[in-house]
Amino acid sequence: MKINIVGPGNMGRAIATRALAGGHGVCLVHPDADRARALAEELKQRFPDGQSDWAASVEAADVTVLALWYDAASQVARSLGSALDGQVLVDICNPIDVSTMDGRVTPSDSSAAEEIQKIVGTGVKVVKAFNTTFAGPLMTGEGHDFPLDVLIAGDDSSAKDKIADFVRAGAMRPFDVGPLRRARELEAIGFLHISLQQQLQLNWQSSIKILP
Repeated sequence: MKINIVGPGNMGRAIATRALAGGHGVCLVHPDADRARALAEELKQRFPDGQSDWAASVEAADVTVLALWYDAASQVARSLGSALDGQVLVDICNPIDVSTMDGRVTPSDSSAAEEIQKIVGTGVKVVKAFNTTFAGPLMTGEGHDFPLDVLIAGDDSSAKDKIADFVRAGAMRPFDVGPLRRARELEAIGFLHISLQQQLQLNWQSSIKILP
């Protein structure tokens, strides 16, 4: 697959790493061309046989990943409009109130993923994934010698299958948790996971694991 990754931050870098490890091509997308180019060059050094490129705006692809905080992800979704039609759009964010780090900013009867689906319309297949994983473990695809579990929600089964294939190719385990409205629970788990980092001194190296 060709995968656009919007946002060259830590999560964007980690997801791009898993994509390249799984044999997919990536395009790092950011209006700051220097940041996008720098990450693309870094990835080319690590994966010389892989396909990594950069662009200032989203290009045609199979999948676009919004590796952004909720406000930025919503703005990008709004600005892209019909450019995303026919694609799978992956929302990874946890819509936390960053002013207090205590609670979420989405309506109680919705989620970031559902709000983004409203913005982009039915021509785009929104999938929630990667919000319960942190960038550090994602770089290797494992945590404490276990493959990472990636929880996936979405209303379109073919779109979820596509993301599940991406997850498996990156040496991780996908779990289909149901329709897009299950993103509400995923985002609650994501918020709880984040809130425990300092209390338990986890240093962003923990992961949500389903056993067996």
